Amino acid sequence: MAQEPHPHHAHPSGPPDAAAQSLNRIAFQATIHCLTGCAIGEVLGMVIGTALGLSNFNTIIIAVLLAFVFGYAFTLIPLVRANIAFRTALGLAFAADTASIALMEIVDNAIMLIIPGAMDAGLASPLFWGSLAFSLIVAGIAAFPLNRWLITRGFGHAVLHQYH
Repeated sequence: MAQEPHPHHAHPSGPPDAAAQSLNRIAFQATIHCLTGCAIGEVLGMVIGTALGLSNFNTIIIAVLLAFVFGYAFTLIPLVRANIAFRTALGLAFAADTASIALMEIVDNAIMLIIPGAMDAGLASPLFWGSLAFSLIVAGIAAFPLNRWLITRGFGHAVLHQYH
């Protein structure tokens, strides 16, 4: 009985352990990529909101918006530099990063709200910076399995595979 080929979007050929290690490496790189843009926007938004004395809600809105802007930019800019049409590159950035950034932002901001006094601590406070660093680390850890799952199904950063 002939078997139908099983599509593998991000699974390299080779022994199963090598494929799992490679998938984990790809998912880790995708997570770090998203986390970098997300963290820059998140930190900038938190600093702006805290420095201006904005409410927690307004600070989080700014931080989330900037996290998406920087997260998408980290994917978009190299694609445009590779002469991919802007509209195509923008669609790829949305497809590659939206779920990961959204999860990171939910986790990150929930932690910042849960830690007593973190959002109200000043910019010179170790509580503010420690809470923010901790929340970003946890957000990255939370996003790794999502990115891995998306890649195995041909979504997330897997949509960028043909452009590498």
